[in-house]
Amino acid sequence: AIIEEFMIVANETVAEFMCRLELPFIYRVHEKPSAEKLEVLKTFVKGCGLKMPVGAEKSSTALAALIDSVKGTPLENVVSKVTLRSMQKARYQTVNMGHYGLSSDFYCHFTSPIRRYPDLFIHRMIKLMLDGKLAETNLERYQAYAENAADVSSERERAAELVERDIDDILKAHYMEERIGEEFDGIVSGVTQFGFFVELENTVEGLVRIESLRGNYRFIEEKFALIGANKAYRLGDKVRILVEGVDTENGKIRFCVAPTCESAEK
Repeated sequence: AIIEEFMIVANETVAEFMCRLELPFIYRVHEKPSAEKLEVLKTFVKGCGLKMPVGAEKSSTALAALIDSVKGTPLENVVSKVTLRSMQKARYQTVNMGHYGLSSDFYCHFTSPIRRYPDLFIHRMIKLMLDGKLAETNLERYQAYAENAADVSSERERAAELVERDIDDILKAHYMEERIGEEFDGIVSGVTQFGFFVELENTVEGLVRIESLRGNYRFIEEKFALIGANKAYRLGDKVRILVEGVDTENGKIRFCVAPTCESAEK
């Protein structure tokens, strides 16, 4: 933990130093959540029987306190996931806007041991500055270079994350293929008009389609719920499911509510 703190301080210090000099630079920017997303999160938190800490619109400390309040409980994964979804996506850009998630006014990726390109660009700019090779004649060229590098780095980061997510889904689907017909306990992790997602303790997530449920259900978006005459499924609810089928090629897993649970519905 202390090494992480040192790295954060180094990143903050370098970002502030270069920002003050107004030299070409790539910052790691993370903006505050939008008011709309925070309102959605507050509705979800209330629906889970939790209290939303005050000050989330100004500091990430409040959201950290929310996640800490459910650590070790069945709600931990789903609350963390919904909170993460309410956040803006961090990105690289040449204009400093601070980092909400770290509560930093200045931040960059300078210390990365995996040598991301933005880190290398920053090292190059600092070296040029120290060697006295950053002059008015080449600042405009390096600024254009920084803007392009920031855009490309952000785009490639998003692409890599999507690939990583797809691979995780495919591997989880292969794992669950051998467990078709088995029952598991899970937490409702997402609700849509076509059904609801259930996350198991092992982080595997599958879809219970609305047509597989007994009776008629309505999707109430503001309550994150599917409401039926005698039963409702809401974000954060515990539910026992049966693994109904798996699409390993696309990384999709299909659940249904366990027959023992459905037969108990009144």
